[in-house]
Amino acid sequence: MEIEVIAKALKELGHPTRLAIFKRLVKSGEQGIAVGEVQAELKIPGSTLSHHISSLASAGLIKQRREGRVLYCVVEYEKLLSVIAFLQDECCVDEQLS
Repeated sequence: MEIEVIAKALKELGHPTRLAIFKRLVKSGEQGIAVGEVQAELKIPGSTLSHHISSLASAGLIKQRREGRVLYCVVEYEKLLSVIAFLQDECCVDEQLS
């Protein structure tokens, strides 16, 4: 994965509120969680939550789906795993060369 894509994902996760939102979404698993439930649990104003969710979505870290009048957020686990893999990719390579 390109370093710019990873950098954008890490940038979006670098904000405390977005990180808290993302961590809560990860906890919900593959089925996701309703935006209203995230708002109630984290006590984030609706407009603020919407802004942060939009940022996470633009980085490809989450997707949204609508079921009737309820909007759900779901983590893009493949993207999350790609970010983690990027960070671990060359772990301890220098030690092996010694």
